[in-house]
Amino acid sequence: MPEGHIIHRLAIENARTFGLRPARVSSPQGRFADGAKLIDGQILAEAEAHGKHLFLGFEEGAWLHIHLGLYGGFTFGTGPAPDPVGLIRLRLENDGAYADLRGPNTCALRTSAEKAAVHQRLGPDPLRQDADPDAAWRRISRSGTTIAALLMDQKVLAGVGNVYRAEVLFRLGIAPHRPGRELSRAEWDAVWADLVALMRDGVGAGRIDTVRPEHTPEAMGRPPRVDGHGGEVYVYRRAAMSCLVCGTEVRTETHAARNLFWCPTCQQR
Repeated sequence: MPEGHIIHRLAIENARTFGLRPARVSSPQGRFADGAKLIDGQILAEAEAHGKHLFLGFEEGAWLHIHLGLYGGFTFGTGPAPDPVGLIRLRLENDGAYADLRGPNTCALRTSAEKAAVHQRLGPDPLRQDADPDAAWRRISRSGTTIAALLMDQKVLAGVGNVYRAEVLFRLGIAPHRPGRELSRAEWDAVWADLVALMRDGVGAGRIDTVRPEHTPEAMGRPPRVDGHGGEVYVYRRAAMSCLVCGTEVRTETHAARNLFWCPTCQQR
């Protein structure tokens, strides 16, 4: 499932491609045909993301709510849109560009009140200007659940996925199995600040890179990471490999139904 930086990139791309001008909206697959008719020809007034949720706002007040889930994805192109191929749930187009959405969990119109209800269910998003890290801290500081599980709970913190979860805990030396209530406020503030910085970098680069300058392939004289996910990381998907910092074997386990990666030596706090 795409992490929050990808959804913010999609908001930027949709605004840049279709913003402030009428968009032709259709549903070649047919599953969103009724909704597409209601916003077809309207101006795309704004686009925003909250965690893993994308919202496209149209001039007459309707919001298109998209959640990609595990299999959804956008394809952008320039010029006239080609004949539809495959199960395209949503197509946006104008005279110069088009975008096709395939396989989302959610593609539905919302009122402003319904949109607000979605925001209320989500924790603060490190990439939003209105994010309140105190709201996440209040829940974490009272919880006996592990910090690894809490960071992935979208009701606690929105937009953080498996990669950012594993990497921020490694970068700050925090053992993933510690209960949230055992973290200090200073540790939480450091987690939040690091997530803000890493995820902003991810929006700009379109990939997740978390290693510090002294641990890049160039600095260490090691081969670049080869992984379909992309990005240089410390522990994510590096199970049984040597930690880039201490040389200990990186461990993995299934934790709250997701794969967890950590270094038992570097993450003892």
